[in-house]
Amino acid sequence: MRIDDMILVSIDDHVVEPPDVFDHHLPARWRDVAPRVVHKESGADVWVFNGAEVPNLAINAVSGLFPEEYGLEPTAYTQIREGTYDIHARVADMDANGVLGSLNFPSFPGFSGRLFMTLGDKDAALALVRAYNDWHIDEWCGTHPGRMIPCVIAPLWDPEEMAAEIRRTAAKGAHAVTFSENPAKLGLPSLHSDHWDPFWAACLDVGTNVCMHIGSSSQLAITSPDAPVDVMIVLQGMNIVQCAADLLFSRIWKAFPGLQFSLTEGGIGWVPYFYERADDTWRVHHAWTGADFGGRMPSEVFRDHAVLCFIKDPHGLRAAREIGVDRICWETDYPHSDSTWPHAPERLARELAGTDLTDGEIEQITHRNAMRHYRYDPFRHVPRSRPPSRRCAPGRQVSTRPCAPPGVRSRSGPGR
Repeated sequence: MRIDDMILVSIDDHVVEPPDVFDHHLPARWRDVAPRVVHKESGADVWVFNGAEVPNLAINAVSGLFPEEYGLEPTAYTQIREGTYDIHARVADMDANGVLGSLNFPSFPGFSGRLFMTLGDKDAALALVRAYNDWHIDEWCGTHPGRMIPCVIAPLWDPEEMAAEIRRTAAKGAHAVTFSENPAKLGLPSLHSDHWDPFWAACLDVGTNVCMHIGSSSQLAITSPDAPVDVMIVLQGMNIVQCAADLLFSRIWKAFPGLQFSLTEGGIGWVPYFYERADDTWRVHHAWTGADFGGRMPSEVFRDHAVLCFIKDPHGLRAAREIGVDRICWETDYPHSDSTWPHAPERLARELAGTDLTDGEIEQITHRNAMRHYRYDPFRHVPRSRPPSRRCAPGRQVSTRPCAPPGVRSRSGPGR
């Protein structure tokens, strides 16, 4: 398949929330408790909420920079790419990357939206969750119809309120919710508890995909206090396997057999061995552990319920049929350091060239699976015959530096 023929939908990107998130959707009675952005003497912009500062980390907004410029220090909005927090600039950056659609996870509330759980006044906390979701659906996703896949947060402290919010936001067109990969690490009941049943039932009823992003438990894969940061970076990308095992041997899929989960930013190369290990564990141990998959193998059950995605994973793509082509989605992870922006199509094309996948299978991975699993139909708004432009329009930059002259490739960003 030619690069220009690929339709790309990314099911994992991130928004660096703009300062006006709560300006238009939060009832006046709660304005005093709303998070706000403060510009510090150091030059950094931070969110202030519930008496604490929540900084923006530079490593979470590095698109357009060279790797030598990456770091962990807090940043100001003026120091990061406009497409990280401005929806019009974001869509222009998607166009520059040849990406039609994008699902965006939160930043300052945490990948699971856990921040609002820290507020003692749960009525106010619920109002903040609803206001955030309305901003995300109506403004961030609604400004350019067909270009964004809404992904909401939930009031994690109350499964009944979670269920109500899932139903409310589904009525507004949102069929993805971000949830913790391991709620026990947040001091909440585990995935093995029936505590979450009202939430699972609501997601199943309205067809909402439960997204579990790496790091959404707020636990990093750190081996020792003095380990180089490289160790954490290597391990974090594969750390979703713990969530996969938890889900597979939980009661969830028996109680809610149609429920769908996405293991986000976890890659796919580990999956074939996970299948083998899970099946062998069942064969050897189920007689005494009591593990029961209804006459099926664990790998078969997992394959029916889990949506998997990758950024860069040539090994996983070579094993795509073994993993399940219909369960794999693609992501670009803009604007994080693992992102392939603005050269995602070229990177993906190189990896696909090492496989024997058919054009139909490639279409499943690049966009059709995302459309099905997230109930997303961009072609109600964007003609299929007019994909996003890859041209660097006058005045449009694909780096922090001026746009390259015609015929000259930009050197910006990871994956260059």
